[in-house]
Amino acid sequence: MVEDCLFCKIVAGEVPATVVLSGADWLAFEDIGPKAPVHVLVVPKRHLADIGELGSDPAVAAAVVAGIGAVARHLGLSAYRTVFNTGAAAGQSVFHAHAHVLGGRDLGWPPG
Repeated sequence: MVEDCLFCKIVAGEVPATVVLSGADWLAFEDIGPKAPVHVLVVPKRHLADIGELGSDPAVAAAVVAGIGAVARHLGLSAYRTVFNTGAAAGQSVFHAHAHVLGGRDLGWPPG
């Protein structure tokens, strides 16, 4: 655990979150600033700063991807968007790898 990492604190149970689902290597919880009717974050339980670091551990990366699918099934999503932001310039504000799972409405493509 990285002491100043919000998501590490959520994983450790030190900061409350609305947990949706959990696996051995990942945790899914509701985003506090949802951008869609369903907005869930799926994080590795081990601290990895971004998707680049997540990719350095194929087993954990696979577990996170499986977690995304499990969350979608659990919530009954037939269509959803998954987003990883990497780096502050791309919108990453918590530097612990996490996937945004968005759904619950037509997200359309291409956007706007």
